[in-house]
Amino acid sequence: MVVELNIYQTVAAAVAVFFIGGFLKSKIAFLRRYCIPAPVIGGTIFSVINCILYTQGIWQYSQDTVMQNWCMMLFFTSIGYMASIRMIRRGGMLVVKMGVLVALLIIMQNVVGIALSQAFGLNPLMGLADGSIPLVGGHGTSGSFGPVLESLGLSDATTIAFAAATFGLVSGSFIGGPIGELLIRRFGLKSNEEMESGSAFGRKAETPAEDVVGEKEDEAAAYLNMDRFMYAFGQLLLAMGLGTYVSKFFSDIGLVFPGYIGAMIVAAVVRNISDSTHLYGAYQKESEVLGGMCLNIFLSCALMSLKLWQLADLAVPLLATLLVQVALVGLFAYFVIYRTMGKDYEAAVMASGSCGFALGATPNAIANMNALCERFGAAHTAYFVIPLIGAFVVDFLNASILMVFMNLLQ
Repeated sequence: MVVELNIYQTVAAAVAVFFIGGFLKSKIAFLRRYCIPAPVIGGTIFSVINCILYTQGIWQYSQDTVMQNWCMMLFFTSIGYMASIRMIRRGGMLVVKMGVLVALLIIMQNVVGIALSQAFGLNPLMGLADGSIPLVGGHGTSGSFGPVLESLGLSDATTIAFAAATFGLVSGSFIGGPIGELLIRRFGLKSNEEMESGSAFGRKAETPAEDVVGEKEDEAAAYLNMDRFMYAFGQLLLAMGLGTYVSKFFSDIGLVFPGYIGAMIVAAVVRNISDSTHLYGAYQKESEVLGGMCLNIFLSCALMSLKLWQLADLAVPLLATLLVQVALVGLFAYFVIYRTMGKDYEAAVMASGSCGFALGATPNAIANMNALCERFGAAHTAYFVIPLIGAFVVDFLNASILMVFMNLLQ
């Protein structure tokens, strides 16, 4: 049986997969504990079923990719829109130091990946597919850079990257907490403040319930404003369109770039012109929502199209490389990040959080830090630096460094 979905059927199937993943996440504590995204849950289940049906000769599945690519483009445009220089400056030297450390870790992940790929006699591009693309980048970057690597000659790059991203997502949650706890106990570290009741962020719990409800309603009213969403959506669409010219320029001079890089650059320019001149508004929250919606659809589509049977021959080298990568991140967090960021309690919490986004995603980093702060006390600086790096810095750094590696290896 041959199953071919058109654009509308593909989007409907992707949303159904997302809903299934969300339902399972709400019911299974393990999935919530390790911050596994709903589209990853549903999409992985679909890809496993697809693999079984295909290998048994029951069906052949294919789907339209137009909306998948469009959603990918809009998501990464929203990432570029969040690259506010003004916001990054507020973090001061701590953010700069963490940014430098993250850049160094990204380079090390790719160097290790390339070296191990060559040791196994594989295409060196495999080192990027199981390096910073899936680990620092996560599933979103895997889905966008995978086709680029395939165009450069690495077959099944997208499937490899998605498998590595899923492995990293779980691993980052497994090692982050223990590393932070080990640092705290070994060096006798203490929080600068006592943990406020009911929150790892130190928010007061004395606010009356009716006031909280009123505040949330006011926030929601401002948040769900059609005009603000329209302006945000319009700015992203303009950046996407103008970004195609930037991407074409790079390709014309012989550089290898994912298609979304031009849109990211233009979106960053649009945002920073707004921040510096105030000629027009900046709509960060709305852009985050739009980008997040598109990311969910993109991930569902990308995971649904995985061909897991293609991983059979690469299982051993892939697993060996990923285990080395996990060890690298753990050692880097323990010996480098902790010492560079101040050798205090805040640095230990940042080391724990860095394991989350260096192997998974920013939500994993927050989950790791929450687990530590609930036991040992608040870490306000860590809660400022790590989300700022995860939201505004890491994707730009990763994409820039990856482009250098790809152009060196092509």
